[in-house]
Amino acid sequence: MTVETFTPSTQLLTLTDSAIKHFESKLADKPGQVIRLSTRVSGCTGYAYVLDFADAPKDGDEVLNVSDSLRVAVAADATDLLRNTEIDYVKEGVNGIIKYNNPNVVDECGCGESFNVG
Repeated sequence: MTVETFTPSTQLLTLTDSAIKHFESKLADKPGQVIRLSTRVSGCTGYAYVLDFADAPKDGDEVLNVSDSLRVAVAADATDLLRNTEIDYVKEGVNGIIKYNNPNVVDECGCGESFNVG
């Protein structure tokens, strides 16, 4: 008889190869800057994603070294909302869109502006 132990994932974020390439190209002429992800109260269902360029992480941010040239800072108050989220960059026709594949989301508004977690 063997016993298996369940270890829940504690990974905060992952980025697809497409997202990594997109953000690396955006930061190519901004050495030292980071991508900063946070949330804000918004819309009809609760929260909205906020993605910014920043000169440095803020105090309390969790910093992920995604590649040699890409660091992502996640706001301390957003970590529980974003845990296990995958960030993707998708080309749709001539447009490029950042997509958040967040397994914590239980409800989204119809326009895609906001989300809520359970």
